[in-house]
Amino acid sequence: MTSLYNFSLKQKAEIFRKIRAFFDSKNVLEVQTPHLLNHPTTDVYIDSISMQVNKDFDIQSKYLHTSPELEMKKLLANGSGDIYQICHVFRDNEQGSQNFNEFTMLEYYRLGFDIHQLMIDMSDLFSVLGLTQETTKLTYAQAFSTFTDIDILNSDFNTLKKIANSYDLCTDFEWIEDLQILMFTDLVEPKLVQYPLCFVYDYPAEQSALARVEGRVAKRFELYLSGVEVANGYDELQYAREYQQVFAQENQQRSKLGKTTFSQNLDFFQQLKNPLPQCAGVSIGIDRLISQINQI
Repeated sequence: MTSLYNFSLKQKAEIFRKIRAFFDSKNVLEVQTPHLLNHPTTDVYIDSISMQVNKDFDIQSKYLHTSPELEMKKLLANGSGDIYQICHVFRDNEQGSQNFNEFTMLEYYRLGFDIHQLMIDMSDLFSVLGLTQETTKLTYAQAFSTFTDIDILNSDFNTLKKIANSYDLCTDFEWIEDLQILMFTDLVEPKLVQYPLCFVYDYPAEQSALARVEGRVAKRFELYLSGVEVANGYDELQYAREYQQVFAQENQQRSKLGKTTFSQNLDFFQQLKNPLPQCAGVSIGIDRLISQINQI
């Protein structure tokens, strides 16, 4: 058993109890959504695990969910209100000491929240879970300027390549966001170990994923506990056309990388005929969270 999962069953059950009690106190509804889906993720950096079902009848391809995000957004678009879910998720082609094909995720959405209100809400949740240390907040640009003197938001692709070369970092990337991610991982992330709880927010627009974009920044954040990333949150996109554009771009990038591309998720777009209410949402890796609770 890897060290990431070196915690007791009782401790994990107690964490779940406290999470549920926290959300009950906030009138956030617990939901369950399907794990077996008709459509895989188009995310460039995440791969779905495919399965063949109904072999005795008419063989169909299904996919284990990599996140409950889209299924929960269907509920939001249909008037669910604030919701959360604790579930197992499944991802193919994962490797590394803290990446697994199956892990436990907490995902939740708060209507009317922006990312700053959601960060406060998460701090309250973590305090209930025993993480009462001071919380640090840094913009993505502040993190780079503080630890590297790099003006990350105002540096184009060629400029970043020259800077990366000066640090002996690989520059063989198709897109600027991949180089930004590498530079953050190698130059900034190791410095975050000094902060027990650190929110990094306002990412470059190129890394927007499914977050709302304002000018050069995407309204999203990641939470680091002593340098380990445990959560990823967005000020969520609301309209079907916005998701269509993102999924189409992801498919184009997957194709350029030689990865499998997938048809559009028409059912999801149909459910978003009513746009999502303005909300902020976050996914939290429970196993990483508990592991860090035991170390901080």
